Amino acid sequence: MIPDDPGRGRPGRRTPRAGRVIVRALLATVLALHALAAPAAAAAPEECNPKKGTLKLPATEPWAQKRLDIKNAWRLTRGAGVRIAVVDSGVDYRHPQLPIAKIIDETHTGHTDCVGHGTAVSGIIGARYVAGVSFHGVAPESTIVVVKQSNKSEGDINKLISAIDDAVSAKPKVINISVKAADHPRLKAAVQRALAADVVVVAAAGNVDGPEDEDVPAYPAAYEGVLAVGAATPDGRRADSSNAATPVGVLGPGTDITAPWPGGTFMRGLEGTSFAAPYVAGTAALVRARFPQLDQEQVRRRIIATADGAAGAGTGAGMVNPLLALTAVLPYERGGMPVVAEPPASALPADAVAKVPPRDENAVGIAMAVGAGVMLAIMLTAAFALLIPQARRRRWRPGRMA
Repeated sequence: MIPDDPGRGRPGRRTPRAGRVIVRALLATVLALHALAAPAAAAAPEECNPKKGTLKLPATEPWAQKRLDIKNAWRLTRGAGVRIAVVDSGVDYRHPQLPIAKIIDETHTGHTDCVGHGTAVSGIIGARYVAGVSFHGVAPESTIVVVKQSNKSEGDINKLISAIDDAVSAKPKVINISVKAADHPRLKAAVQRALAADVVVVAAAGNVDGPEDEDVPAYPAAYEGVLAVGAATPDGRRADSSNAATPVGVLGPGTDITAPWPGGTFMRGLEGTSFAAPYVAGTAALVRARFPQLDQEQVRRRIIATADGAAGAGTGAGMVNPLLALTAVLPYERGGMPVVAEPPASALPADAVAKVPPRDENAVGIAMAVGAGVMLAIMLTAAFALLIPQARRRRWRPGRMA
């Protein structure tokens, strides 16, 4: 209860001392509340210092673009109308060659790319063609949705799973996952949901960081139905850093790669399956634009069927070939719809092939007897033909009986 002011004798008037007490109480309450919130507010933000890129690009196209003959494929399609989800470390959405349609942030750390990884992957897939700039993406007219699942080089499996689910909710035709994780039932379920939604799932086969990684498959690339991508060198062989334990579908360029980088720059000399996968994801976007009637499994098999050919362990069907993937007429193609795997042979009915009859011993005996008789007759005829003329020359006569 607030006391009356004794000096004025009027009820309800606060004394100066009482006012100071109330102010101090309010101030103490504010400080207490601030102290409770201080740990979150005062927490130092995570560092966001990606490596510095360069504005200087070579005058000629990077080897990966020339090797895949991407511009020739553009005569048929540039990927217009196809949405691609990139599950990665975010993106520099201010980069002049990367008009990003949407960013979904699972990390709640903002729409920046503090690693550079996601910017590079997004750029390889869909960087716009700019005259005078030697770098461009595989499918420059596709639409890119970025799902940020990590703010650093390593991520959380739970955020990766949520990112895949949110990517599927954005209704893409292709998802690129340049992430290596361990096998996890919820991760597998998320991938299966994406495949069931008719999404082509492209994933990096993983890099070999040491002897302990050599026999360990990378996930989600190793899951059935995923198009796993290994890294290739300019001569088409598997890069030494590319994980051969993962069941690779095809290879993509994965050494000495040039790609967009945060700050409106570019990074040169990138290596790994992370940067090989988006070349294949971009190819999948071209195929889906060219053949919209194909489902995700047919698109995956077409890309595998038209690759350049295996080159040893861990190479799958070899280097991806965008132009051939768009132009090949594959076996058993009907109604303009490629069927990229031979249909299984139908089972023959039990009576389709006549059984061998049992051996007829009587017939064999008769045949042998007849054959022997014929041979004897031939021999006797030959003998008579030889002996009778000789006897006549010698005037042979039969002897008289005594």
